[in-house]
Amino acid sequence: MLAIDIGTCETVILKDGEVVLKEPSVVAVDVENRKKIALGKEALKMLGRSPQYIEVLEPIKFGVIVDYEGAKLMLKSYLQQVMGNNWFVRPEIVTAVPSGNTQVEQRAVIDVLQEAGARKVYLIDSPLAAAIGAKVPIADVYGNMIVNLGGGVIEVAVIASGGVVKVKQIRQGGGVVNEMIGEYLASQYSLVVGKQVLEEIKIKLLAVVKLKKEEFLDIGGRDLVNGLPKRVSISSTEVFDLIKPEMEKIVVLMKSVLEITPAELIGDIIDRGVILTGAFAKTRGLDLWLSREIGIPVHVAIDSELCVVKGIGMVIDNWDLYRQSLR
Repeated sequence: MLAIDIGTCETVILKDGEVVLKEPSVVAVDVENRKKIALGKEALKMLGRSPQYIEVLEPIKFGVIVDYEGAKLMLKSYLQQVMGNNWFVRPEIVTAVPSGNTQVEQRAVIDVLQEAGARKVYLIDSPLAAAIGAKVPIADVYGNMIVNLGGGVIEVAVIASGGVVKVKQIRQGGGVVNEMIGEYLASQYSLVVGKQVLEEIKIKLLAVVKLKKEEFLDIGGRDLVNGLPKRVSISSTEVFDLIKPEMEKIVVLMKSVLEITPAELIGDIIDRGVILTGAFAKTRGLDLWLSREIGIPVHVAIDSELCVVKGIGMVIDNWDLYRQSLR
């Protein structure tokens, strides 16, 4: 049985408790016959650099399958890679989906995995899987708040007695931040850069608090005015001023969930604090800033980017204990 986290930015597969695949959710295909040309990291390198006869697909957006055939091709290739010579044994798969996804969106995940080679597919809510992966004792009657910060979806959930009590989501995340930086560079510097450059800017300069010492990053791209190569220097202060309004949406989301949470569970959350999971949780200063904004301690989970897939793996290892959490 395999644990799979099909993310907007990355797909991670866990087998027998070990991460056996961690690749970008990207596939490159031949435009004419739709056959796979490259996958994962190799396909990502081709994004924006491929000739007209090659199309680079990103089939997952905001936690939803937006290109069914592209997702099927990508997942089938990843499953074959993981299963190797045992590919003829169709695996059972447990995967996570955002709590706010519609039944149609959830059904699409089941269908695409089955067409990609799965014998049977089980679903679990992403924040629940993240909580399990963060070693939160979800079976307790006490309340815990999980903020799962993915590449395309941010979910805030209150979990108690083995299930999700309250949850809200917004379709934004690390990927949206990249897009905002790209739009800023175009408007302020008349510069267009590749997605990998945008990711580098986010990783190296993004912070939710102003840094004591301003940091700079030299980047290169194409001038929108004359089409020629161009280099500019962008600062951490620019990125901070640009992104802060988006970060404030996380605070609003957390407060809106707290407002509808039963008073008994609020006391538990105050005592236990809030757990941040997902790759975006590692944004510099985010935990301290959120704690200051909502007045509750906030902690980043260990290996936050792997909490969802590790949680799914723990469900597989403790099937009888967590079986009721699946659907």
